[in-house]
Amino acid sequence: MSRWTLPPDRIPSAWFNVVPHLPTPPQPPLHPGTREPVVPEDLAPLFPTALIEQEVSAEPWVDVPGEVLDILRLWRPTPLVRATRLEKALGTPARIYFKDESISPSGSHKTNTAVAQAFYNAREGTTRLTTETGAGQWGTALSFAAAQFDLDLKVYMVRASYGQKPYRRIAIETWGGEVVPSPVDEPDHPGSLGSAISDAVRDCVGRSDTHYALGSVLNHVLLHQTMIGLEAKEQLALAGERLPDVVIAPCGGGSNLGGIAFPFVPDSGVRLLAVEPLSCPTLTQGRYDYDFGDTAGLTPLMPMYTLGHDFVPPSIHAGGLRYHGDSPLVSSLVKDERMEAVAYPQGKVFEAAIQFARTEGKIPAPECGHAIAATIDEALAAKETGEEKVILFNYCGHGFLDLAAYDDYTNGRLDEIG
Repeated sequence: MSRWTLPPDRIPSAWFNVVPHLPTPPQPPLHPGTREPVVPEDLAPLFPTALIEQEVSAEPWVDVPGEVLDILRLWRPTPLVRATRLEKALGTPARIYFKDESISPSGSHKTNTAVAQAFYNAREGTTRLTTETGAGQWGTALSFAAAQFDLDLKVYMVRASYGQKPYRRIAIETWGGEVVPSPVDEPDHPGSLGSAISDAVRDCVGRSDTHYALGSVLNHVLLHQTMIGLEAKEQLALAGERLPDVVIAPCGGGSNLGGIAFPFVPDSGVRLLAVEPLSCPTLTQGRYDYDFGDTAGLTPLMPMYTLGHDFVPPSIHAGGLRYHGDSPLVSSLVKDERMEAVAYPQGKVFEAAIQFARTEGKIPAPECGHAIAATIDEALAAKETGEEKVILFNYCGHGFLDLAAYDDYTNGRLDEIG
């Protein structure tokens, strides 16, 4: 058997909060104007009360509302799969497992938090949301979730991805969202997640009917994703497997990485590995400092690894990883050496993604290809030493709407810079 599933009634009923398990307590975000620690009232124009409470919570577990569980059961729990064909192709003694988040309605892990955020906003009476999206996975997920709760949605999509990935725009519009390229006032600019966040926040703060929703970085977002790792732990046990030697995931802002890795933070023998693009090497080459989450300096300053809030990365196909900063929680774990980070060039990522597609049959999103590249390297290292390592990675999304990127790679048009 190479695939393990759980019945719908085994979906986790509480999210895992990593904060009590951090080696050092988290530092507070700072108000962009006063540079004083942010208080809940500062966040009220952007987020509903429940999400603000989750953002600062130190409770070890946070209950999942029944209305959220009802929607998540459309696809959760997601399968745990052993990549036996990839193992054979590599000739490795390592056992490789992946959590298949691609089966969600929007095709990625992003839907886990999108449903929760839409629910809390609708419950508080908000009727409209604004957001940004890089590759379009977050915008697609939130558009699906907004439709479940009859919310209007406007998505500011990074212009480079708006041009590269028209089918994600179409998916957003199919679910009822409105999508525009960002930055809205610079039509010749390729855009960045930082500038798209600025556009979405500007739109939000000027309207009383509107809140802002973020697809990564913030504590409450990563909290909602921990269902991934919680399910994976139970499924590994179901497979008769021990704890993994290493847990791997791509990292842009940190949501899918936190989702699979955070439940393993208390397990000291498990290595945690973040994988980022060489063209946007936040964790591997950035500085740990307070910085804005957006380009215009409208958001609170967060303690994180950053390349500078005005950094504009090249227009690589892994648009979801083109962010100048990182989750403060992920950054704290890297700073304290509880988590490692590596960076890969775009060409090696697609080489790994195609090897995975040709052995395991699934075409990964370019973001996911980063985790696969690191997984292959870990498996080959185990081959050299003869170790029977257990490797777990997050298959965070499919690549059916990224086929133009594969076309560029197979026809020699891919820019190797990233």
